[in-house]
Amino acid sequence: MTDERPHSDLDGLQKRIDGALDKGGFSQAQKNRDKEPPNSALSLAFRVGIELVSAVAVGLGIGWLLDKWLDTKPWLMLVFIILGGCAGILNVYRMARGYGYAAGDQQDENPTDDADRR
Repeated sequence: MTDERPHSDLDGLQKRIDGALDKGGFSQAQKNRDKEPPNSALSLAFRVGIELVSAVAVGLGIGWLLDKWLDTKPWLMLVFIILGGCAGILNVYRMARGYGYAAGDQQDENPTDDADRR
């Protein structure tokens, strides 16, 4: 067996896929989609609203369930509504600053090479 055969089969398959996409007009649609701005103002406003409302709703649900289970009405629900609101505000802040959700995912304001730090 040779190593050339699987590679050439994959190249042929990729050429056929690209040809089918070009024939169907999908590659042009992808190029047009790449030119569009990623977020419009309306989509950003909806995302901010959904982030806030969903975080408060999750806090409300967790607080209500804990209140029902521990019979502490309404204290845990109030605490978790506040915590949910804080989580929603934090999510909106992260979105506005452009940070990701991964731990340690921060943008350097002054990116430098390690050689410059010596």
